[in-house]
Amino acid sequence: MSYLPYALAIWIFVVALYGIVTSRNLVHIAVCVSVAQSATYVLLLAVGFRNRATAPIFSDIPTHSRVVDPVVQALTLTDVVVSVAVGALLLAFAVKSFERTGSLDPTMIAELHG
Repeated sequence: MSYLPYALAIWIFVVALYGIVTSRNLVHIAVCVSVAQSATYVLLLAVGFRNRATAPIFSDIPTHSRVVDPVVQALTLTDVVVSVAVGALLLAFAVKSFERTGSLDPTMIAELHG
């Protein structure tokens, strides 16, 4: 068992988290959140990986064959859909913030309280 995919997922998440914390642009923050969510793809695929396993199509393979877990693949596809929805929502917030303040700087949003 290799720990490289898990280390890669952690590295991608840490880089994205650094981008979120240090960013001064709402669009850049939305992109960094998307990159952080891609770390979950790597993590889910690492969890579901099986060496020398086939696709989970059971109609044409012998019953004793190793197959990849289809639940992890379904979770990854669901994660992609959630990522697209979150990205669209964050970009919509950025557009509305730009319309109200004329800037994409997150520090300008503090003026909107009230």
